[in-house]
Amino acid sequence: MIIRQPAVAGTFYPDSPNALASMIKEMLSDGRTRDFSPKVLIVPHAGFIYSGPVAASAYRLLHSMRKNIRRVALLGPSHRVPLQGMALPDCEAFATPLGNIPLDIEAMEELKQFSQVETVDEAHTHEHSLEVQCPFLQECLDDFKLIPIVVGDTSPIAVAEVLEHLWGEEETLMIISSDLSHYHTYEEACYRDNQTVKAIEQLSCNLTGGQACGCYPLNGMLKVAQHRGMDVITLDVRNSGDTAGDKSKVVGYGAFVIQ
Repeated sequence: MIIRQPAVAGTFYPDSPNALASMIKEMLSDGRTRDFSPKVLIVPHAGFIYSGPVAASAYRLLHSMRKNIRRVALLGPSHRVPLQGMALPDCEAFATPLGNIPLDIEAMEELKQFSQVETVDEAHTHEHSLEVQCPFLQECLDDFKLIPIVVGDTSPIAVAEVLEHLWGEEETLMIISSDLSHYHTYEEACYRDNQTVKAIEQLSCNLTGGQACGCYPLNGMLKVAQHRGMDVITLDVRNSGDTAGDKSKVVGYGAFVIQ
């Protein structure tokens, strides 16, 4: 079996299974549970000390759904490899310190019918935007298979086409991995992210990389939400100045649910 090994364990999150599980449990328990049944989560992807509490505000919603969800389509941006279209990995499982997550190979093979989808393993090898979601999923769900897709420069319609194909019923959860603004002052970031949140809530499909680094997968998902008459609910919006202290150059984080 070909297994993708973790690239950012020990840097973005603990590489000790016990420390990692304990950290996630603590973040999930630190906040109120809301009565949502999400089809889609939008979550950030920085180091856990920075964005983990914001991501946890979305992941804790899965508690009542953990036995029903059997498949997770996980889409995030490419940070290291210039990419056109949408990339699948060339492996059968993703490893984290908490164990291996099997991939939905059958669904991935079906996606290759779309011209915008191809196998580009190097787009996954060092990419953190998908990896940092995996320990949360392992902690929040029972048995599930993963469909990991790194999304490069791709139109909202092309992304939406793939998402619609994967949509499924209650057994399928969709996750979009994205941070918000990058490296502004605290005050500037708060202003910019507030504008971006309004655009996301209004299902705008024209977000730019300056607003959200995961704009390509996010725009595609918002296109689907438009078509299906769905709503976006904002759960938490903070930045690294709120979570880790330094307010001179911050990165924005938001957690949202679409249902």
